[in-house]
Amino acid sequence: MSENPHLTLVLGGARSGKSAYAESLIVTHPSPWTYIATAEILDEEMRARVDAHRARRGEDWRTVEAAQALVDAIREAPVDGPLLIDCLTLWLSNRLLSGADLSRDRAALIDALSSRSAPTVAVSSEVGLSIVPDNALARSFRDAAGELHQAVSRSAGRVVLVLAGNPLTAKGPSIM
Repeated sequence: MSENPHLTLVLGGARSGKSAYAESLIVTHPSPWTYIATAEILDEEMRARVDAHRARRGEDWRTVEAAQALVDAIREAPVDGPLLIDCLTLWLSNRLLSGADLSRDRAALIDALSSRSAPTVAVSSEVGLSIVPDNALARSFRDAAGELHQAVSRSAGRVVLVLAGNPLTAKGPSIM
């Protein structure tokens, strides 16, 4: 698998500023911008988070909801338009809870991301920096997220870790 210079992986913890940073990368390219959302709105707290993200993005963004069908949404996105995916770990948890074949899903995702020739930014939550989870499902998710991040990182031209709003380039050229 070769690196896709158009693909950036943005990792960070909860409320680290990773989504805002990813959006700032995309808006440096001409609109229209496509935002693929993987969150499922299951309660009012999540609705408020989604609404805040939408308000911050504004009207120049086309939003595609893809809680399960992320690979299809990537393949159907405009081939020449900037694309932001937020977030891979939400998609992964949706797929894990649905009983999907995560290895197959990961391979299909990497294939879809690798085929893009327009600027593409994928956001994901880094969950492997904490204590070992106390239950099998949480450990399975943490392990699957680590495997997914490594696979996307191998195919990405740039990987950025956002800590307290500060982007730290782990791979590829630095952009501020």
